[in-house]
Amino acid sequence: MRAAAILGLGCSVKSLEAFQYDTGVEWRMGVPAAGDQVDVILLFGGDGTVHRHLGQLVKLGIPVLVVPAGSGNDFARALGLRGVRDSLAAWRKLCGGANNVHIVDLGLITPILTCNDQAIAVAAPSSQPLARYFCCVAGVGIDGEVSRRANRLPRWLRGNGGYLLALAPTIFTFAPQSVKILTSDSANAESWTTRSDQPTILAAFANTPVYGGGMKVAPHAKLDDGLLDICIVGGMATLKLLTMLPTVYTGSHLKFREVEYFTSDRVRVETRSPVAVYADGEYVCETPVEVGIHKAALKVVTL
Repeated sequence: MRAAAILGLGCSVKSLEAFQYDTGVEWRMGVPAAGDQVDVILLFGGDGTVHRHLGQLVKLGIPVLVVPAGSGNDFARALGLRGVRDSLAAWRKLCGGANNVHIVDLGLITPILTCNDQAIAVAAPSSQPLARYFCCVAGVGIDGEVSRRANRLPRWLRGNGGYLLALAPTIFTFAPQSVKILTSDSANAESWTTRSDQPTILAAFANTPVYGGGMKVAPHAKLDDGLLDICIVGGMATLKLLTMLPTVYTGSHLKFREVEYFTSDRVRVETRSPVAVYADGEYVCETPVEVGIHKAALKVVTL
């Protein structure tokens, strides 16, 4: 077997040692080039590391084993890999001949240009110099501000409740923004219907149930259903928002009347003025954007 190892921030060759017990495996470091004879890629890092490599990983089409070693490991958690021990168990199964490779969806964000009041997607999913994949959740609203603040924290603090630490002060200063969410007509790809148009605290577009270090913003999301789970939190008083916050960790925030939850394979997001779009904790672009799903985009190794 030929394996490649991608080491994220804070990882080193020492992180790989536990996986190098089989002398029959030929190792190489870094992202393989197109045409390289590689059977599997081990990616050591968190959601940000996964996010930054998704475009190349999709092109390569090689199975990826995520080894959670970042400040946020929600993608690995969604795959059932809650720690290095789980990833090592999955690796041993693969080396032992088990067929534990599965195919999952990825989200896709495409910036939109407007010309004479007509919205035009900049890039199609198949030819994307500007479109960006995401593995977990994309969001606009308070999520962008929290992610921006969290990314400025020391790495060790980001990995120990950093998102929650950044969220707490943001709640008191963030003002709901006017956000319009449009869904497409499956019978007519160019027909769009307004699904939500209101002052919005958060609009999250989820490929996985969790983000932000275990927050179940989309508790019903599945990695292989060909759909995004969309959670919209409308404007509410600060005190009520504080009351709702703990419920996001159990998924019971869906009971609040200000929360709307639905699924779609493609939405457009428009705002009165450009708003930052974040995905997997990383800045992507500004609105307006189209957010969709790329079905069966990535091969992953699981338990």
